[in-house]
Amino acid sequence: MRTNPRDLRNIGILAHVDAGKTTVTERILHLTGATYKRGDVHHGTTVTDFDPQERDRGITIFAAAVSCDWNGCRVNLIDTPGHVDFSGEVERSLRVLDGAVAVFDAVAGVEPQSESVWRRADRHGVPRIAFVNKLDRSGADLDHALASLRERLGVTPLAVQLPIGREDAFTGVVDLVRMRALTWGESFTEGPVPAELHDEAVRRRHLLAETVASLHPGALEEYTELPELSESTLTGALRELTLSGEAVVVLCGSAYRGRGIEPLLDAVVAYLPSPGGAVQGEWEGLPERRPADPSAPFAALAFKVSTGAAGRLTYLRVYSGTIRKGDTVLDTTSGRTERVGRILHVQADRYTELGSAGAGDIVAVAGLKTARAGATLCAPAAPLVLERPAAADPVVSVAVEPRRRTDATRLAAALSRLVEEEPSLTVRTDAETGQTLLSGLGELQLEVAVERLRRGHALEVAVGRPRVSYRETVRRGVSGLLYRHVKQDGGAGQFAHVEITVEPAGGSGGFVFRSAVTGGRVPREYVGAVEAGCRDALAEGPLGGHPVTGLRVTLTDGATHPKDSSELAFRTAGRLALREALRQCEMVLLEPISEVTVTVPEDGVGAVLGDLAARRGRVTGTTTRSGGALVTAVVPLAELFGYASGLRSRTQGRASFTTRPAGHAPA
Repeated sequence: MRTNPRDLRNIGILAHVDAGKTTVTERILHLTGATYKRGDVHHGTTVTDFDPQERDRGITIFAAAVSCDWNGCRVNLIDTPGHVDFSGEVERSLRVLDGAVAVFDAVAGVEPQSESVWRRADRHGVPRIAFVNKLDRSGADLDHALASLRERLGVTPLAVQLPIGREDAFTGVVDLVRMRALTWGESFTEGPVPAELHDEAVRRRHLLAETVASLHPGALEEYTELPELSESTLTGALRELTLSGEAVVVLCGSAYRGRGIEPLLDAVVAYLPSPGGAVQGEWEGLPERRPADPSAPFAALAFKVSTGAAGRLTYLRVYSGTIRKGDTVLDTTSGRTERVGRILHVQADRYTELGSAGAGDIVAVAGLKTARAGATLCAPAAPLVLERPAAADPVVSVAVEPRRRTDATRLAAALSRLVEEEPSLTVRTDAETGQTLLSGLGELQLEVAVERLRRGHALEVAVGRPRVSYRETVRRGVSGLLYRHVKQDGGAGQFAHVEITVEPAGGSGGFVFRSAVTGGRVPREYVGAVEAGCRDALAEGPLGGHPVTGLRVTLTDGATHPKDSSELAFRTAGRLALREALRQCEMVLLEPISEVTVTVPEDGVGAVLGDLAARRGRVTGTTTRSGGALVTAVVPLAELFGYASGLRSRTQGRASFTTRPAGHAPA
């Protein structure tokens, strides 16, 4: 692996399902010589969709890492899933990436999951460029896609290319930065701008320069003195605007036909960042920074765990220092030390052994037995904890049990491995029924997980109907509830009096605790114990034993005993007081809801609207598009089980839909 971080680009390919992420990745690998033939999603021959389920379903399920070389740079690339059920893979990938290419469909523009992953990238501060794909499709329109970026994402798109030809006649692009025509036929050629496009290219080049000058002080200075921005000034300004997130460079092409990939790679090298600067972490509550220097103390973040032919592999992003085969590393999340068996360069499902990896590299490590996704690995003499990727709460559960009783132990081990590899899955035992419940982010994710149990672990399992995860919240609270906890059964007793007020949390959601006690009637160390007790009580609400959310608890008064008061007594009092208060509050049952976007032909709109109404859906918008309509609705998640087959039957298979979580609403 290279040791100079300046020669690296760690990027992800982000998009809505079917926008063409995997095809873009395939064309990049083929163009750069990383593969000798072009793979195809429809034929199941792609490099990154190597799992049998991915090839059967024709979608990306697991984030796959590959790499290639272009213009003296090593590009480490992660092809991420586009389906909302696998957004956990996207979240963990974004946590370790330095930049990204967002792929958009030239016909559909910004779609729901495109918007979702864009917002995730915003939270992680990942610079992006955009690639408008499928310009060879009927109805493709670059200007429509740019307007969609502007309206749906609230960004300033900077189109640096002008398409040559429309739809089937799309043959190339005009590079507006260099004012050169790039065309693809039997081979890739570069030449002067066609005469029929010259005026339009000049107009768009001027518009690009004007927009850049309005955002970049250096470009503005040159723009006021000269009639046009120079190529070097424009390129430098585009890079700085990309890194700051003030604007988004937009390229276009057709990945399926291999058109537009060369300039896309040039843009990755020119505009997206290399690993640099210091990584921010903390140790024992104090902030600490580590430089992106191969000679600094080692620090890396584990973002993925998988088990395959090469054994148990832990995928790492090395932020600082160098890791070598045989090194001992400290997992600061668990406090354990482990020995590195092998370091592997990853090319999807193929691996090449390495002697070492330095700052900026993305590699897989064999030999780590307990490290999980989100763990920080570092030099034992220089401990550090890095920020973990955020994990979404599961919203759907199914009961899973072995068909043969003798497989119970094997099933437990297989479920444990599933959860280890996919942290957005959880496994628990229902206290009332004794059933093993597998929970995840969506119906499709659970289908894939169950299929992995059957294929990968050769287990015959029975699966119950999916169930959603309900929540409870406070509609009207109570004030001044006094709870006295007094226990005396020999020896030291327990004494704690607390008075609490419970009310809805309003827009803040979640759980908010504050103390309004004056005069030291409840010492500070006991206030924390009361809060901990209240959090314990949130596990089960009074309506149906569901978790409680969306409330504010205020500790208003209390009393202590000089001998019998303790943190344990006040924690117990806090728990029992809140339970009693919730029984007196007016409670509301919340159910998870999803935003559903249905693309349907015009003659099928009525059937779709009727079906959504029958599923308790609330239509929020209907947009007419060429040959059809786009229907957006908010629907309870419990009503969406089996929606795919129902939609196919009502529209003769001509409609499609996507969903994304939209929080909870009163049931």
